[in-house]
Amino acid sequence: MAVATRGTRGGSTFRGLFSFRIFISAMFSLLFIATLSVLFTNNPSTSQDVSDLPTTGNAYVHRTFLALKSDPLRTRVDLIHQQAKDHIALVNAYGAYARKLKLDISKQLKTFDELAHNFSDIAMKPVYQKSLFETDGPIDEDALKQFEKEVKERVKIARMIIVEAKENYDNQLKIQKLKDTIFAVHESLAKAKKNGAMASLISARSIPKSLHCLAMRLMGEKISNPEKYRDEGPKPEFEDPTLYHYVIFSDNVIAVSVVVRSVVKNAMEPWKHVFHVVANRMNVGAMKVWFKMRPIEGGAFLEVKAVEEFAFLNSSYVPILRQLESAKMNQPENATNDSNMKNAKSLSMMDHLRFYLPEMYPKLYKILLLDEDVVVQKDLTGLWNIDMEGKVNGAVETCFGSFHRYAHYMNFSHPLIKEKFNPKACAWAYGMNIFNLDAWRREKCTDTYQYWQNLNEDQTLWKAGILPPGLITFYSTTKSLDKSWHVLGLGYNPSISMDEINKAAVIHYNGNMKPWLDIALNQYKNLWTKYVDNDMEFVQMCNFGL
Repeated sequence: MAVATRGTRGGSTFRGLFSFRIFISAMFSLLFIATLSVLFTNNPSTSQDVSDLPTTGNAYVHRTFLALKSDPLRTRVDLIHQQAKDHIALVNAYGAYARKLKLDISKQLKTFDELAHNFSDIAMKPVYQKSLFETDGPIDEDALKQFEKEVKERVKIARMIIVEAKENYDNQLKIQKLKDTIFAVHESLAKAKKNGAMASLISARSIPKSLHCLAMRLMGEKISNPEKYRDEGPKPEFEDPTLYHYVIFSDNVIAVSVVVRSVVKNAMEPWKHVFHVVANRMNVGAMKVWFKMRPIEGGAFLEVKAVEEFAFLNSSYVPILRQLESAKMNQPENATNDSNMKNAKSLSMMDHLRFYLPEMYPKLYKILLLDEDVVVQKDLTGLWNIDMEGKVNGAVETCFGSFHRYAHYMNFSHPLIKEKFNPKACAWAYGMNIFNLDAWRREKCTDTYQYWQNLNEDQTLWKAGILPPGLITFYSTTKSLDKSWHVLGLGYNPSISMDEINKAAVIHYNGNMKPWLDIALNQYKNLWTKYVDNDMEFVQMCNFGL
């Protein structure tokens, strides 16, 4: 009984222990199944991008399982491949930028293209395609190392070239920006020059208030004292060919007085000098009153005539008068642009009078033409003693290098001009010209001028100005004078040396910056103002500001 009792108690204990172990195992199994169920329920797609997984809870556990399952060599291949693709994009970007800037670096562009191809070629090698990219099995570690080595070598080369090229591109970009800035400034400068030239032209062509005042005062004086200013008869000296004769075509009273005074003050024998002044009908009265009130010093002679007193100067004979009438008829009412102003100047009869000198002064042999904007600094009688060698016009030539030659003034695409003249022939200057009137009559220069002026009615042979018809009329009949006789440019060029000016017999304020205007070049103005008759009461009253 005792034995039986012990055995029953031991078996009962064993069964209880076995049941407890089964319970514990069941609980762990259930917990494991529940965990798996939760994992697979929350993340059913194991192929989802790791970047799309949340960072908390069961997702972290899921990434841990994926990381344990993934091949680290495959990840390394992907990283190296991505690095190669990034550098392909970089070198292509620099190449495109270089092409956009249009840089002259074709060798460098070729290098960029080769680098891009080399990066692509590495991945396309059959050995790498087979062992790294197309295999479903394990990655060949030796092939991976070789692939990584080649990629790193090309990355190193690419970075070196990019570092070297970057500074070059930056400099080229700066250069391009500088070019754009220079272009913009150039455009602004060109516009400013055009506006300045137009303003200067208007100023030069307009009558200053002081000049208008002077003319009005002189005319007022004539009206107040008509008996005092009656015209005198012609003097024999006006036609005496043995004297030194000058001609000045101008309506500017103060300018003409400066020219005459400067000649007389520097003449050794002023009583042998005769001045012929021609003005238009509106200003001839003021001109006569001035020289009546302020007689010429030294016993020199002066006559003042109006253009209208030369009866032969009519539109049936003079082509420029006919063209001038036609231009006035065809010109629009309010036309004030630059070309119209230049054309009006070129068609001014006052300027074209110089082509009729032998007919205006039939008894003279020689005559010296002086423009209104000159100042005489030395005795000019030596000009009458120059051997003209049968030539008509004595003038200072202005050509140097390729500048101021006939091609600059005339249309050599026109067959008439091309046939008759040499485009390389040297031009000369108006302003101080000694004319041999006997040679002029012999060569029939006035007929030559009228022939060409008629042909140029439509301005196809030359565009504007008085010099082109002069170059044509006196072609091959001009005697070149020493440059010290006549120095030009004081009305536009601020760089003329004072040594050259002091040696000159005549200085010429050609250009728009006339010495009687506010826009005159200050460094030359005193050379003109010292000959202004400041003692004349009307000059003081009209406030010339000299």
